[in-house]
Amino acid sequence: MILNDYMDAYVDRRMTSIIEEWQLARRDVVGNLDRRVGTLEGEIVRIRAVEKTAADRLASLEARAEALRGRTR
Repeated sequence: MILNDYMDAYVDRRMTSIIEEWQLARRDVVGNLDRRVGTLEGEIVRIRAVEKTAADRLASLEARAEALRGRTR
């Protein structure tokens, strides 16, 4: 019993250090992980759409530039 009390007190005093040293995740960090992952997945979809729009615009600009180069030759 005395050993258990000592260990409990030790862990209570050192909990922050133990979490950092062992790189443990806390419940408050992991608790909303599903929501955070869902948010990131939504952002990925949005970023891909922006990337596609930018690529389409770049292709259009390159085609226009090529057409202008053809006219000046």
